[in-house]
Amino acid sequence: MPSLTLPYVPHYIAAPPTKETLEYADLATIDISKADSEEGCAALAIELREALLHHDFSYVTAHMFDIADIPFSAKQTGSLQGYTSLQYADIDGRVRDQLGQYCINRDVAKRRHSEALRPPLPEIQEFSKHNYFNVLHPILRLIARGLELPEDTLVNKHDYDAVGETAVRFIKYYPRTEEKESTTKNVWPEGAHGITILWSQPVAVLQIQTREGEWRWIRHMENALVVNAGDAMDFLTGGYYKGTIHRVVQPTVDQRNHTRLGAFYFAMPNDDVKLVPMIESPVLQRVGIQRRCEDSEAPTMEHWRKARTMAHGHSKLKKEEIIHGVLIKHYN
Repeated sequence: MPSLTLPYVPHYIAAPPTKETLEYADLATIDISKADSEEGCAALAIELREALLHHDFSYVTAHMFDIADIPFSAKQTGSLQGYTSLQYADIDGRVRDQLGQYCINRDVAKRRHSEALRPPLPEIQEFSKHNYFNVLHPILRLIARGLELPEDTLVNKHDYDAVGETAVRFIKYYPRTEEKESTTKNVWPEGAHGITILWSQPVAVLQIQTREGEWRWIRHMENALVVNAGDAMDFLTGGYYKGTIHRVVQPTVDQRNHTRLGAFYFAMPNDDVKLVPMIESPVLQRVGIQRRCEDSEAPTMEHWRKARTMAHGHSKLKKEEIIHGVLIKHYN
C-alpha cells in the first residue's frame, strides 16, 4: 500500500520580539505538569484561583507545537466555524477588520473544509485533542477544586462529545493604518466563551486592564500558553471569575509592519448548559453571588454565543449594549 505523501507546507516565521521597553502585567505561571499528584493539584488549585481573581489571565507552561502558514464568503449564522475573510467584520460602520481566520470545531470532521486545509487535518485534530484533554481538562478541574466542587463539575459542562462550538481558531492579523486604528477607538469586548487558550506569539499587541484601571502588556513567553476566563465563566461562577477586560492595540513600532499568526483554543460549555451560577459551591456561598440576570431568564450557551456572534462586527460601536437581556460592556 503506497504511503501518504503530504504536500509541502511552509513554516510560519514569526516577527522578532520587540526591543521596546513596555510595562508588562505580572502574571502567574501555572505548570500543569505538577497536577499529576494530589499535592500538586492542591497547590495549583490555589495558584490558579489567585491568578484568575487578581488578573483573570495566567501563563500555562510545558507545551510545544509548530505552526504552518497555509494560504486560503463567510455567512453570519451565529457560528464562526469555517473561513472568515479579511474585512468581514464592520467596526462602527467605518472600519473593516484586517484579519483572516479559520475556525475548526473540536471535531474536525463535523463539516467539509477548504482543500488547502485537508492534508493537515489529522494534525489539527491532534492539536485540538491536546488542547482539550491536556490543557483545558486540568484547568477546569483546578477551577472546580478551587471552588470546592467535585473536580468533574466543569469538565462535565465541557463534554468533548456534546453539541457545542468549542474550537481551534487560526487568525492571521494584517497591519492597519494609524488612521483606521484610531477610528476603532481601541474598543474591545469580553469573549463569549468559558476559557481561552492562546499560544503565545511574539508580536506585542495584547493588553489587560489591572484592578487599578491601568493597561499592562502581556509578555511573550516561548512555548507558553496564555489562559483567560470569558463571560461564560463569569455566568457560571456568579461573578467570582469575571470576564477579562482586555484589548488588542497596534503593535509596537518595531513590529508594526509584521503580520502575526495566532493559534487559539476557544472552549465553551456544551450548547445545552444553562448559564446560571453554580450555587452548590461553598466558596460562592461564602463570598456571595452576583448574577448577571435572573436564573429563570439566563440563556443557554447556544443562545448566548449565537447572540454575541451575530452582534460582533455588525452593530454600532458603543461602550455598552444589551444582549439577551444582559448588559455587555466594551472597553477602551
